[in-house]
Amino acid sequence: MSQTTSAQTGVRALLTAGNADFWRLWAVGLAVFVVRWMETVAVGVFVYERTGSAFLVAAMTMLRLLPMGLLGAFMGAGAERIERRWSLLGVLLMLGIAAVTLALLAWTDRLEVWHLAIASLLNGLGWAADNPVRRVMIGDAVGPRRMGAAMALDVGASNASRMLGPAVAGFLLAYAGIAGAFILSAGLYTLAFAAAWPVSYRNGKITATGSVLTQIADGLRLVRANRPLMGTLLVTVIVNLFAFPFTSMIPVIARDRLGLGPEGVGILASMDGVGAFLGALLLAVFVRPAWYGRIYCRGVFLYMTMLTGFALLPHPALAGAALILTGMGQAGFATMQATLVYLASPPEMRSRILGVLSVCVGSGPLGFIAIGVLADAAGAHWATAATGIAGLASMALTRRYWRTI
Repeated sequence: MSQTTSAQTGVRALLTAGNADFWRLWAVGLAVFVVRWMETVAVGVFVYERTGSAFLVAAMTMLRLLPMGLLGAFMGAGAERIERRWSLLGVLLMLGIAAVTLALLAWTDRLEVWHLAIASLLNGLGWAADNPVRRVMIGDAVGPRRMGAAMALDVGASNASRMLGPAVAGFLLAYAGIAGAFILSAGLYTLAFAAAWPVSYRNGKITATGSVLTQIADGLRLVRANRPLMGTLLVTVIVNLFAFPFTSMIPVIARDRLGLGPEGVGILASMDGVGAFLGALLLAVFVRPAWYGRIYCRGVFLYMTMLTGFALLPHPALAGAALILTGMGQAGFATMQATLVYLASPPEMRSRILGVLSVCVGSGPLGFIAIGVLADAAGAHWATAATGIAGLASMALTRRYWRTI
């Protein structure tokens, strides 16, 4: 069977074989992704209107990433010792309670920026658990041969949420206030919990031995000895330092440079989601396993080039077009990221290596701090352009590591 046919068979099997666990886990991801991107815009607009500080806007997203860097490796190692389904349900319950609390505070006009900071940290815990828990469950449910197609569909859900979430946030901010956004968040977490409850997946026999620190050390030794795996994780660090932080500046650039209102901010912020959704659909149908590494790296170059263009373009339509292309590059990166790490890791170590991946993603707070400080000093659009250029330079300087992917 050709590689093309293999990829297409994987997609067709996922769509037609009634793989109920995959689709339940996919639905959980979709609901959580919509909340994530909706709240990124809603919280960003709320904080900027309250404080006028681009740095604090960036800090809200930074706090969502902080638990990955601090706890990702521990969560990955711990996920090998417990039942992942119960872990997933516990995370969704925690996130739902946080959303209800924020909705009540906003409804009674007592919501403060520090409330949002605490909630962002809690959401970060849920985000840190996604790779070693839900995505490992997806891989085990569909098998390694279909992992690429499954991840393309999962990333497609994430990217669809990047279209839907910001647009919904803009509408709700204009007509229902931030309380409406958190009420919807609570409802979506409830639906996600309902989707996760009937999942039949259960961990196999738990074979982890030794302390959690020993497991983490074993995982790091594997990464150091596996050059393609090391290259994949290094590129992840570069993207999270120099590319992903630009998303926190979209509401600021849209309001200050492009002069858009809440609805316009939401629509513009959804444009990279449009591109990412289209890119993920194309990958799901046409990707070949032999292309995984090239798609990963070239997607990063497109991502960083186009976010730099977005920052400097003076017209909303041109900026939106740049964001669409940014999203297509991001789709290549995000789809292949977890796929490459999953396939390069031994089955018994996948959770802990995906936990290491979460740590690499957790390097993002440093990027958010940098872009926030630069934005307050020189303006959001110059800060965004500078980080994009720095990211391209970092990729060029580290080519000897990622060219083996």
